[in-house]
Amino acid sequence: MKKRKIPMRRDLLSGEMFPKKTLVRIVRQADQTVAIDPTGKAQGRGAYVALDPAAVKQAQGKHVIEKAFDVKVDPSFYDELFAYVDHQKARQELFGDKA
Repeated sequence: MKKRKIPMRRDLLSGEMFPKKTLVRIVRQADQTVAIDPTGKAQGRGAYVALDPAAVKQAQGKHVIEKAFDVKVDPSFYDELFAYVDHQKARQELFGDKA
């Protein structure tokens, strides 16, 4: 059986490469808003974030997402992103690679 290639993406917060399935995509949409893209297929400029809630909190202080997308990010987005990453990390720990 032929071995499949695993797509790798760079984590915006740490700069490390991870398999695409283990990351969360965030996207800057055409109306200059930033949103979480759980499907990974939304139109717009995308970036990937690892499932590390501590890194999300640190990114809020350093304004990493604002610098990457060159837009003003509402502080409530960081709260939403933290909750989403925390939830996805818990799912991954419970169910393994299926989540």
